[in-house]
Amino acid sequence: MKTEFVDISDTEKNLVFEIPSDVVDAEIERVALNYRQSARIPGFRRGKVPKKIVRQRFRDQILHDVAHELIPRAVDDALRERGLEPLETPSIRDGLVKEGEALTFTASFETVPPIELGDYGSLSSSRPSTEISDDDIEQAFTRLRDQGARFDPVEDRPVQQADSVILDLTRQVEHNDTVDKSTPTEPERHEDIAIEIGASINPPGFDKELLGLEVGATKEFTLSYPMDYTPKELAGVKASYSVTIKAIKSRVVPELDDEFAKDIGPFDSLVELREQIVENLQRESEEAADQQVRANVLKQMSGRAQFEVPEVLVKKETDRRVEELARRLIQQQVDPMKANINWEEFREQQHEPAIEAVRSALVLDEIARRENLTVDDTDIDREVTRYAERAGRTPAALRARLEKEGGLHRLQTSVRREKAVDFLLSRTTIATE
Repeated sequence: MKTEFVDISDTEKNLVFEIPSDVVDAEIERVALNYRQSARIPGFRRGKVPKKIVRQRFRDQILHDVAHELIPRAVDDALRERGLEPLETPSIRDGLVKEGEALTFTASFETVPPIELGDYGSLSSSRPSTEISDDDIEQAFTRLRDQGARFDPVEDRPVQQADSVILDLTRQVEHNDTVDKSTPTEPERHEDIAIEIGASINPPGFDKELLGLEVGATKEFTLSYPMDYTPKELAGVKASYSVTIKAIKSRVVPELDDEFAKDIGPFDSLVELREQIVENLQRESEEAADQQVRANVLKQMSGRAQFEVPEVLVKKETDRRVEELARRLIQQQVDPMKANINWEEFREQQHEPAIEAVRSALVLDEIARRENLTVDDTDIDREVTRYAERAGRTPAALRARLEKEGGLHRLQTSVRREKAVDFLLSRTTIATE
């Protein structure tokens, strides 16, 4: 077999093959014999069909099988012989099998490019302050009180700011010249919906129209949506509303006392709750500072490294980001196809971040290779146990799932990259702000 290696660029490679005609004919003979032994043709016993008839009857299938036997084997042998590792299965051009002729074809693929890391002995980063302020603690208490707020029915006053209003609503979208004419124009009717006055999701000007209305009141009004409004199907349109107030509920936040602390969790007093809040905020602040240093170091290394990022890996990373968003929507019981998302636009927005993510990953892989950073069973067991605790599963069950889905290799790669990050951080001069 003749093989020619063509180095197109740092990442794009070709292997050109020529498999001799005698090898091709021998494989055709072998495959045809298998067909002869299993073929069912009227008038002939199994295994006794003449070879000529078998070759005529199953010609296309035989040649197809020969190609799928010879080509992958030849490609695998050539890659192994040259120590090449494609980033994905090579694409094959040509590869037409003909009896009595050599089989010629080209395998095209991408590889990780040679990476010039530059100096990683002079890294530096500032670490943000992790000090917790009284204002941070106060905001945490406010969030907890907001989460514990209740809504009590009121009947002796009109709608006020922060009320929850139960109403029936009809909306009629009006077209204008700036709007896609495919926007639905049928009235939308909703009954017994709850609107919290002041919520960020409310349409611009909607709250103002409800303020001052009493239970039983009906009001009609028109709103104009800004051109940059989200969802986009309402951007730049006018909508006529008709609302009927059915109930008003007043928002009541709990008092900040020992009883509140007991309602929140296993705390005997507000002092204990405050201590837990401070501990949580401090831990989050430390983690955020560590992540900031980590991001700074990776950015420095990525900026110093010189290489061409393979487009195939960028596409995979972009696909992963799209799939992750779709998965989150499904978890929130939102149909990704019905969500107000321009998926092509989202893909475009993810292109540059995907390049940076791939670039950082390849830099870490190269550092791990140069520094002989390895991952052993103890490392894997520790990570499996950590993930299992977060997922509320046993380590054995999680490991079994990872093995079944091929996830252990991904986990190993992740751990190895984290070791590369730790190595870089150990060589980084860190100043605290």
